[in-house]
Amino acid sequence: MSVLDLSRRLLALSQTGLAFSQEEYDRERYREMGQIASQLLALESGLTPDQLRATWMVEDGYSTPKVDVRGAVFRGDQVLMVKERVDGKWTLPGGWADVNDTPSHAVEKEIEQESGFTARAVKLAAIHDRNKHNHPKFLYHVWKLFFICDITGGDFRTSYETTDVKFFPVGELPELSTGRSTVAQIQNAYKHHLDRSLPTEFD
Repeated sequence: MSVLDLSRRLLALSQTGLAFSQEEYDRERYREMGQIASQLLALESGLTPDQLRATWMVEDGYSTPKVDVRGAVFRGDQVLMVKERVDGKWTLPGGWADVNDTPSHAVEKEIEQESGFTARAVKLAAIHDRNKHNHPKFLYHVWKLFFICDITGGDFRTSYETTDVKFFPVGELPELSTGRSTVAQIQNAYKHHLDRSLPTEFD
């Protein structure tokens, strides 16, 4: 395991321990565990331990992976892509799932917000552990849900998160925001679009 993996695990144990332990001696140990993990991460990230703890400790309770939903929408052999305002690169529409949303509603909402198209989620193609699919390193442990979606209405429209919306041939993809979607994941979604009887893939 990398320093990132080990530090992330220590931060998760610290958060969970603080949520469930009532014994002050144990709580002090869990706080120290979080401090050590933050110091280890600071050596690699360029951020201070306090900044890292503030970023991580935004929730209480048992620490679990975050959920990212992505919608793959196809027209023939072309896939709907949005250009991220943050890095100027392209990805499948999507983002963090919100509390009280179902996974399918979350991805449908993201597609509409980021591209202007309304869509219906028709198939869950894959559930990926972000750590296992060649994404750049990231503080959080993330599960990525890839849905095949069909357009039901709307039209091209950008948003405060996106600066452009286009369809690209699956074989001629633009520069990708690889923290969000990779070439392999888009090609895999296209395979599931063409054959919707394929079973959902998961890590």
